[in-house]
Amino acid sequence: MDSYDAIVVGVGGIGSAALGCLARRGLKVLGIDRFDPPHDRGSSHGHTRVIREAYFEHSSYVPLAQRSAQMWRALEAETGSQLYDQVGILEVGPPDGVVIPGVLQSVHDHQLPVERLTNRELRQRFPQFSVPSDHVGIVEANAGFLYVERCVETYLDVARRHGVDIMSHCEVIQWQAERDAVRIQTKSTEYVAARLLITAGPWAQSLLSSLNIPLSVVRKQLYWLSTSDIRLSRDEGCPVFFFEARPGEYYYGFPQLDDRGVKIARHDGGTHIVGDPVAAIGGVDEEDRASVSSFASAVIPGLNLPETSRATCFYTLSPDEHFIVDRVPDQSQVAFVAGLSGHGFKFAPVLGEALADLAIDGDTDIDIDFLRLGRFRTPPAPGEVQR
Repeated sequence: MDSYDAIVVGVGGIGSAALGCLARRGLKVLGIDRFDPPHDRGSSHGHTRVIREAYFEHSSYVPLAQRSAQMWRALEAETGSQLYDQVGILEVGPPDGVVIPGVLQSVHDHQLPVERLTNRELRQRFPQFSVPSDHVGIVEANAGFLYVERCVETYLDVARRHGVDIMSHCEVIQWQAERDAVRIQTKSTEYVAARLLITAGPWAQSLLSSLNIPLSVVRKQLYWLSTSDIRLSRDEGCPVFFFEARPGEYYYGFPQLDDRGVKIARHDGGTHIVGDPVAAIGGVDEEDRASVSSFASAVIPGLNLPETSRATCFYTLSPDEHFIVDRVPDQSQVAFVAGLSGHGFKFAPVLGEALADLAIDGDTDIDIDFLRLGRFRTPPAPGEVQR
């Protein structure tokens, strides 16, 4: 029976980063994944992911975002791989909505450099977008996007160079914490480790069922639309964009990077999945497709319908749509990250580091207290992240 210092179950975005952190500590480590990462079966694929600091979801994320951005740059320097494209982000919405006030709160709390645009300035600066007359904009120049599959592969390469074993196409059935170890049962064999790190994305619910946290899995659609408007190209300075179209309705997109065109998707909504997410990977949400098409036609007239390409990914939602990062109560040798709720990939380096700290050292100096499991025992007010 193979024995390890630590085993990571799920080696997508967060898991691959955790492997990299553990490997640098000189530990004997195993990564296990049901598929062959980087793959298109979970939440860490689709070519690009947004990275930003002025976090509208809650300003407590800002220090984590800043540390993570530094770690992405350090990984680029270490490996020579371009992972982070700093094209900026344009966020648009009503001044009394959710996005604009949320961004400005983070700007205020952390003295972040952004540029505020009136509606007139927004239309003049970004004429490729047809912006409603009551919307304003914010430009964060330090933001941009990450090449998601390349990020995962780079962390896996780092892990392998440090001697980490990675088992692909290996499904974990169950795990059991004992006094000084954890036993992990797969379909084919059993492994033993001093520590277990669970970063299983949409499969976290089954592996963390003892926590009784109602994680929900939502299937999301990503679309690429062709364009002849060069103003939507990355080479012509088009930023990442995020629109609050109306209350509770959000869309985001990326500049054209290749012949597929502009990638665009809806951030809210989606199809709730019951049971094993594998069965839902290939589905199509026609309601989502129609809403994205309607938004694209109204707000980005340079896009052409129908889509040139489409992909599916999953959001795993926590009850308050904020991350859960902690150790399993009464089983301190097991640490986990779950419920990233569709905005977690950018934090992979810092969450991987925090998870490695929790598993190996029992605590971390990274400020994740607002993301701890205990908040669900004394629920915060709606929309609040409890500190």
